[in-house]
Amino acid sequence: MLNFDINLLSTPCYVIDKAKLENNLGLLKSIQDKTGCKILLAQKAFSMYSLYPFIGRYLAGTTASSLHEARLGHEEMGGETHIFSAAYREDEFDDILRYCDHIVFNSFSQWIKYRTAVMSCGHRIECGIRVNPEYSEQDHAIYDPCAPGSRLGVTAAGFETQGFDGISGLHFHTLCEQGADALKHTAAVFEEKFGEYLYNMRWLNFGGGHHITKPGYDVDMLIDVIIHFKEKYGVDVYLEPGEAVVLDAGYLVARVLDVVHNGIDTAILDTSAACHMPDVLEMPYRPPVLGGQDAGETPYTYRLAGPTCLAGDIIGDYSFNAPLKPGDRVVFCDMALYTMVKNNTFNGINLPSIIVAETNGSLKTIKSFGYEDFKRRL
Repeated sequence: MLNFDINLLSTPCYVIDKAKLENNLGLLKSIQDKTGCKILLAQKAFSMYSLYPFIGRYLAGTTASSLHEARLGHEEMGGETHIFSAAYREDEFDDILRYCDHIVFNSFSQWIKYRTAVMSCGHRIECGIRVNPEYSEQDHAIYDPCAPGSRLGVTAAGFETQGFDGISGLHFHTLCEQGADALKHTAAVFEEKFGEYLYNMRWLNFGGGHHITKPGYDVDMLIDVIIHFKEKYGVDVYLEPGEAVVLDAGYLVARVLDVVHNGIDTAILDTSAACHMPDVLEMPYRPPVLGGQDAGETPYTYRLAGPTCLAGDIIGDYSFNAPLKPGDRVVFCDMALYTMVKNNTFNGINLPSIIVAETNGSLKTIKSFGYEDFKRRL
């Protein structure tokens, strides 16, 4: 049930429901309070920085995958700023030292390369190594960092004990929108392979992909895993979810432009899978639609598609209780996650506006886009 009037919106637009965002943040903060762990926003999933001061009331800071994300988190939210990259650029590293509190290295060669710069920067920075436990329950190969031949993280066979001075933590990331059971299984394998090194560490980072705010998630199991590592090894524990922060807290509101027929009725919308929700094609997955069901479940079935020249710019097949017609609004759910951060202007298609629905139902436009935004990138 929406607490705002979609007919007041110009389309396409992303709408962030602040009340639902606050519910997610409240749960995450309660886990921090119960365990003493620190939870960071993974900006790769959600970088709508106008909400960073609000999010920062609940979370310990941000984590970044690049210099630009690190700077954004540092300047707009504050708190702790963490970064991981598969390899750092020499011409960016001085700025990374300026903005980051934690730097995680993907290899010992990267650590050795930048160790002197870290040690001589004039302020304390926690440095860690990302490890690969070679165990994952991930179904999507494109998101499996533990697949054979993975470039991400040091395996147990490749782990070095020389040149370890200055390393104060370990980091593993194996999950993608998964439950606490997957974390528990992964953590057991991690501990078997790397636990001996934790006695000399100050912190351990569980990475992201924790579906903590999804209904049915076993929060008690997560708490048990966190407390186990804190009590046994005396380390601080970090988690860096993205989807858990904004799960089900965002919508993409679109409008029907036309309906065409070629074996199936296709509603052409003013939004695009290719441009505005690229994970629909990349994963792929089928986003939920408000009032929509699976094809054939209700009387009127339509293929929802975008206006671009890409033949495969298709969102999915849905059924509705009433026929769709030009001008009707279509609302895609769970659209805060990996949308604004991954969208593009292919074909010159306009980017959706960014809107916040306040807790009282009022709507605030954060940003609108036009021709100059398209032109400036080219």
